[in-house]
Amino acid sequence: METQLSNSATARRADESALPIEKTKTNRARQLTGLIALFIAAAVWLPCVHFFFSGGHAPSERDQPLSSFASALAERHLALWTDPVLKEHELSRMRRSNPEWDFMGRSFLVWSLAEMGVREPKEKQTYLPVMDQIIEDTIRLERESGIYTFLMGYAKARPFVKQPARSLFVDSEIALMLGLRRVLSEKQEYRQPLHERVEVMIERMRASKALVAESYPDECWLFDHAVALAAIKVADYLDGTDHSAFLGEWLAAARTNLVHSQTGLLISSFTTDGMLLDGPEGSSIWMAAHCLRLVDAEFAGDQYRRARKELGRELAGFAWSREWPVSARNPMDIDSGMVIPVLDASAGGSGLAFVGASSFKDHPYRTKLQASLNFGGFPLKRNGCLKYCASNQVGDAVLLYSEVLGPIWDLINKKAKQ
Repeated sequence: METQLSNSATARRADESALPIEKTKTNRARQLTGLIALFIAAAVWLPCVHFFFSGGHAPSERDQPLSSFASALAERHLALWTDPVLKEHELSRMRRSNPEWDFMGRSFLVWSLAEMGVREPKEKQTYLPVMDQIIEDTIRLERESGIYTFLMGYAKARPFVKQPARSLFVDSEIALMLGLRRVLSEKQEYRQPLHERVEVMIERMRASKALVAESYPDECWLFDHAVALAAIKVADYLDGTDHSAFLGEWLAAARTNLVHSQTGLLISSFTTDGMLLDGPEGSSIWMAAHCLRLVDAEFAGDQYRRARKELGRELAGFAWSREWPVSARNPMDIDSGMVIPVLDASAGGSGLAFVGASSFKDHPYRTKLQASLNFGGFPLKRNGCLKYCASNQVGDAVLLYSEVLGPIWDLINKKAKQ
């Protein structure tokens, strides 16, 4: 009897000990089933998510009026310069963050308004006073406070190599503002200031064997040189001058001194001797390729294609730009902005990728960039004005420029072929 009870107890304990194992197996099976279901759901839905953020519009063709999207962006910027309270609030906020952003916000807005006026001639009289207000206020600040008013603080840490101190960053963007304003509608008061800026930029670039000029002390930037070349080309278009020999020399020197050997992309910053400081960057190359379309369309197209390969990234209908190629990573700075880990998505690079994609009519990439912006940029539309809450004034101005660019470059290139 005792033996039977003992055997029964042993069997019961064995059965009880088997229960957790069976439960564990059941739980694991359920978890596995859940994971499979989640994977299938993700596979089905993730490729569709971007449709909710695509924006529902395509950039206007270069011979067409503004899209409603561009108009809403423009209304926000026009309000900034016609409402004194709003202007003071926004520009003060920008200057506290970075005086470069205040300056570049002005530049991109003037360039945008020029393109908008060519697209919509009836609106020129709305845009021209705002352009003049921005240009004259910018030149006044430069005259009264010097170049440092638009430069970051480290510009004063050491002297410029070439004296007197000038910044190609400042000269190039003001020159292009003056030039594009004159393309939209001639203004004789701006003719001499444009000529002087062009001549001083060329003179300072020629002072270097590498044909480069400083934006900061012994620090030269591709972005600023590309804008300078575009301004020179615009001046030739307006005034019948011919700087093609210099432009050819610059391109030859850049191919020799400024091309990254591993990617074939132009490097982003360098010394006055042409020595590398930073390798290729998304926050430089997209704009550089756009500007170089005025100087050498074939070379510009090659740079854009290389940038797409090295920096452009896409996933499930979304797109972004890396700040650096895999083979040439640099430290984060004010231009790159915060770089999202794993994806290596750069706010600065992705914003300027809009300019490159629009300039080279890469509509599939442009559409996917827009989906990413609408997903993570938090668009806010109020009273007919559109802004992105995760951006700022310069970021929205870059986006506006990407929406309207094209007609002026086409005019200049058409005349050059005649």
